Parts: sequence; C-alpha cells; structure tokens
Amino acid sequence: MASFKTAIVLFFLVSLMGSSSAQLTTGFYSKSCPKLYETVKSVVHSAIQKETRMGASLLRLFFHDCFVNGCDGSLFLDDTSTFTGEKRAQPNFNSARGFEVIDDIKSAVEKVCPGVVSCADILAVTARDSVVILGGPNWDVKLGRRDARTASQAAANSSIPPPTSNLNRLISSFSAVGLSTKDMVALSGAHTIGQARCTSFRARIYNETNNLDSSLAKTRQNNCPRNSGSGDNNLAPLDLQTPTYFDNHYFINLVSKKGLLHSDQQLFNGGSADSIVKSYSDNPSIFATDFVTAMIKMGDIRPLTGSKGEIRKNCRRIN
Repeated sequence: MASFKTAIVLFFLVSLMGSSSAQLTTGFYSKSCPKLYETVKSVVHSAIQKETRMGASLLRLFFHDCFVNGCDGSLFLDDTSTFTGEKRAQPNFNSARGFEVIDDIKSAVEKVCPGVVSCADILAVTARDSVVILGGPNWDVKLGRRDARTASQAAANSSIPPPTSNLNRLISSFSAVGLSTKDMVALSGAHTIGQARCTSFRARIYNETNNLDSSLAKTRQNNCPRNSGSGDNNLAPLDLQTPTYFDNHYFINLVSKKGLLHSDQQLFNGGSADSIVKSYSDNPSIFATDFVTAMIKMGDIRPLTGSKGEIRKNCRRIN
C-alpha cells in the first residue's frame, strides 16, 4: 500500500515538474504584461509604414530563429570578442535584417512591463503582426518562451535550407524540425511578400529554362547581371504580382513557372508537392488556414520554458 501511495506522489511530482516547463499558451502574459500586443503592433505598424519590405524581413527572422536550435531568440545575439553568434552565418549575413526594429519593440515593451517578455516571444508576436498588417490571416500566438544564452553559427549554416535547395532537401530540412511537407509548402507561401537579392536567383534566371517562364527570366536579367560581383545586392520581388500584399499569388506564380528562387519552383516541378501548390493556388482560404497551422507548429519548435534560459533585457546580448 505504501509503495502505491509513493507511486501516486511521484506521479503528481512528475506532473508538476512537467507543468513548470509548461507548454506555450496564448494567455501567458495576460496578467504580467496586458499591453504587450498593442505595444508590439504599434511599433511593427510604424516600421512597415516606413518600409513595406520590413514586414517580410521580420517574418523571415522568426523562421531563421526557430530553425536553429528552436525559437529561442538566439539569432539576435551580437558577436563579441569571446562569442560568435548567428548573424554572420551564411543564410543571415548581408541578408537577415530588421534587428533595429526588434530593438525598438523590445524597448517599448520594457517600458510597459520591464523584465517580463522574452525576445523570442516578441519575435513570435512580431511575425504574426507583420502578416496581418500586410493583409494576411490572423491567429492567437502561443507564448511563454525564454531566451537562449547561447547561439550556434554552425547550426545556422546547416539548418536553414539555401535558395539552391531541391525538393528533397527542403522536405528533409523541415522534417528535421518536426514540420511536414504540407507545413513546408504553406510556410514557403511567406514568399508572397518580400524581396530577394540577385545572388539568390542569378543561377536560376541564366541557367534554368525548363521550369522558368522566359519573360520572367528576361525581366529579372535586366536588374541582375550574369557575372558574380556585379549587382549582387540588386533586389527583385519574390511575388511578381502583389509583392507587398500577403495572398496566394506566390502559388499562382509557381503554377505558371514564375517562381523566382530555384527552391521556390522546386515546389511545383513534377514532384510530391505539386498537388499542395495547386490546391493553394486555387483556394486562398485553404492556404491561409494551413499557413496559420504551420506558423503555430514552427513556433513550438524546442522552446526554452520554465527556468531554462533567461528574459534578456537587451535582445543583442545575454544579461
């Protein structure tokens, strides 16, 4: 009988321990920071009004953070003499942007509730707000993440799939963090907004013909010279039709062989993702629903909760 009681006590202790590193919840800051959402949205809105492209840049930061050891704000940590962060990793260097906006949001949030909200959570809310402000779907963001005290440039280099990826590499990169092929295709739909640098699509517009609309190739060649080192940072919209509006035109483009990046067009190239792309190109509401589902799943990747990590005062450095 005593051993049975001991087992019951142990069961409850384990349950309590589990709940201390509790799952993320949508009402996590309802008492500790009730003005969180309005504070974040105000700064995000101002930043996007100043530069529409910033919405896409902020959304991309969430992807680049979550794919590297989980959604833990590690992406924000600056290099120091004794510490190498992720900002100079190949997928981020001269590419990831919007860090100053995150600084502004963090400062504003610290004013209304100091020391309460993590940089990782601020990014999750910012990503959602960016989508909504640019005309995309809304959702309740799960919160309760804490900030990492470490970062990994090596993990950033290996975990974030480059724009040269083929379909199998995309599927395996997303599968490695628990995301399905459908999640991957839906999240790729974030390329309905934003811009890409010439270096990211040069090889496609000069070397690929079978799955590339010739008029798109000619248009893009006008602003992206063939030779490396010339015009490398020249920008082009990922979605030719509605580059600053969050909709399903990205998928309509893919069906017409108008994906800008090699990795974009891989989603509609006679492979296993074709049917999903076709579905999203025909049904914007199905895309919106699946995108929200995938964003929530991505936000669940290996968060630090409970007493793990910390609540950074400044997103760029550990406390």
